[in-house]
Order: sequence, then structure tokens, then C-alpha cells
Amino acid sequence: MTATATRHLYLTRHGEATPDERALTDHGRRQAVLLGERLRNVPLTAVHHGPLPRAAQTARLIAAQLDDVPAHACEPAGDYVPHTPERDELPPDAADLLLDFVHRVPADERAHGPRLAHEALERFTGPVPGAEDRHELVVTHNFLIGWLVRAALDAPPWRWMGLNHDNAALTVLRYRPGFPASLVSYNDTSHLPVA
Repeated sequence: MTATATRHLYLTRHGEATPDERALTDHGRRQAVLLGERLRNVPLTAVHHGPLPRAAQTARLIAAQLDDVPAHACEPAGDYVPHTPERDELPPDAADLLLDFVHRVPADERAHGPRLAHEALERFTGPVPGAEDRHELVVTHNFLIGWLVRAALDAPPWRWMGLNHDNAALTVLRYRPGFPASLVSYNDTSHLPVA
């Protein structure tokens, strides 16, 4: 039997983006730097980030505050709809609203989401092989954070909707061998200014 160790998964949404979402605002850049400063003493081994500019820029600014932690783009950390529910999965009183929300995303973009969501679960969750605990950061988008938190709590697949994450806030999941996943913290903004 292969030994496994605990994975500590740190999740953050990119910093505040410009209206065209091609870059971070000045405020968004400051958010990323402050989060990097907060994570400076965490023994991170990697910073994974989605391929879109707002996530990549956030990851670079965070990594600049850390000591030689590699940052790299990875498609499963991107922005996509992880699961498109059927009406009968949803609470009847919220079904119209939730279906309208998810169907505003073009069908071709929704089509590849489940594959990427599965890859994200395979890549980022569960205990890790070996004897040493691992600490990883994923700089991503609201939908994927909701998807990973939903999975950690063993909630229904549609429940990624309605979990809203602030820009540059911090969520931590822990995967200990032999235990259910733990939600250590969610949407923590204590490192950010009140404004």
C-alpha cells in the first residue's frame, strides 16, 4: 500500500479585474500583493492558475511575494461552468433563476466544463502520495471555487451555484488520509482592506 499525506489546498479568486476582464485594476493588483504577503509563511510548493489574464496576473503578483514557488498556467484551473443541472436537480422555487443564470453562458463554453471540472477534482483534491504534506495554491475563478467546495462538502453537483467568492479572498480545503475533506476556511478577506 502506498503511503499518503495531507493535501492543503488554498483557493483564491483572481483580483478585481478591469471591465473588459483583460487585466487587473490597481485595486486588484493590491489585493493580489496583500494575499501573497499573507501566504508568505505557508510552505507552498506550487501556484497553479487559470490561463486567462486576470488569473495569470494575480498568480504572478502572489508568487512575487513568495520564496521561489513556481507558478504555472493550467486549463483545469480556468473559468468554466463545471456542471449544467437539469431542472429536476434543482429546488423548484429557484430552478428558473438558476437555469437562466447558467444558460447565459454559451452552449459551446458549457460543453467542455464537465471534463475540466473532472480534471480539476483529479488534479487538486484528495490526499497526496508520499510521506510529506503538500500545500498548493490555485488562483482561479468563482465557479471552480464553488465546485471544489461543493465536492469537499459532498453536496449535490448543482450546488456550485450560489457559492460566491470575493476577489483575492482565501478558501482552504484539507484532505487528510482516512478522513472526509475539511473546509478549513471560506472566503476569508481578513488580509484585505475594508474598502
